[in-house]
Amino acid sequence: MAVTLAHMTKLVLIRHGRSTANADGILAGRMPGIALDEVGRRQAAELGDLLSGANLAAVYTSPVERCRETAALAGFPEADVVEALTECDYGDWTGSKLESLVGEPVWAEIQATPSLVTFPGGESMSAMFDRVTLAATTLAERHGPDGTVVVFSHGDPIKAILAHAFGMPRDEFQRVHVAPGGISVIEYRPERPMVLCVNAGGPIAALLAALSAPTVGGGDVAGPSEPRR
Repeated sequence: MAVTLAHMTKLVLIRHGRSTANADGILAGRMPGIALDEVGRRQAAELGDLLSGANLAAVYTSPVERCRETAALAGFPEADVVEALTECDYGDWTGSKLESLVGEPVWAEIQATPSLVTFPGGESMSAMFDRVTLAATTLAERHGPDGTVVVFSHGDPIKAILAHAFGMPRDEFQRVHVAPGGISVIEYRPERPMVLCVNAGGPIAALLAALSAPTVGGGDVAGPSEPRR
């Protein structure tokens, strides 16, 4: 008896290219005026080449400037803005140097039990999880079987969406890393999501040579071909 395989919606999650804040070790959050640096602009242009020829049903982006810039340079200047895809609100930490935050008492909780953390004056990690996972599944359902949907977002939101698809407990989502300009793909099936890839695209040498980065705000990936500034 022949088995018929159902075609399902694929969600292509793309973290914005490297920003000036990434390169300087700053937790940018939702700060205005944070643009891509030279490396990030190159990553964004390369994304356009990687996606060329794909049959896309729709392209969406976070409202934050560095995501909209990445989408535009990748060839999607008319990407629809979805507020729920925005970066986590880091509250009072926004604009701080990451190295200065490591000593904060709540830092250890962010690494071990992020589901219990609310950033001072900002959003809770659990609220961010709920917001972005609902947005991801809603966009996938909107376009139905055989649809391929591209989403430009941020490090922590994409980590949350991937952790949800993997079936990981929320407190384990720090096991996932997504690089600037990295492409991850989830296929949404009736029985469960299937993660097809994480961090596709870009030179593997740069990923293998990545600097160790704090696990909040996504961090920076810089290798020999992408000097840290």
